[in-house]
Amino acid sequence: MARKVFFSFHYKNDVWRANQVRNSWVTQGKEAAGFIDAADFEKIEKEGDAAIKRWIDNQLSGTSVTVVLIGAETSKRKWIQYEIEESLKKGNGLLGIYIHKCPSFDGSTDRKGENPFDRPYLDRNGRKVYLSEVYKTYDWIDDNGRENLGDWIESAAKQAGK
Repeated sequence: MARKVFFSFHYKNDVWRANQVRNSWVTQGKEAAGFIDAADFEKIEKEGDAAIKRWIDNQLSGTSVTVVLIGAETSKRKWIQYEIEESLKKGNGLLGIYIHKCPSFDGSTDRKGENPFDRPYLDRNGRKVYLSEVYKTYDWIDDNGRENLGDWIESAAKQAGK
């Protein structure tokens, strides 16, 4: 089944690495949301929080899975948390992919960031269940993301009943 996927990532730090994941998805004829060019990003950012929320909400529309691309600073970004919260509200499947080992434009890699699913939680019958207990994370390099991304996305969609 064709999936429209929202890719959540720290734009300023990780766009080069994120594009490696996104490009592997779209070259398979799949749809990717959550990507924007630098000029548009800066314009929306200057318009303030309401504009950013509107852009995120529009990008999430019609998606069934949200893939959080995890770099060194991802878990600290308020908009990543907002994208996770909104994805949960709309019932999207969720998964995380560590991209710190992906080479950037200059060949450098980065340090591994914290799992952004470690702090948020769901209330399940009065018990705190952290998202990291429910949603899987993978490493793009170590877990052969280029070959497995489609399976990871499909598994997350099925987990969400989509």
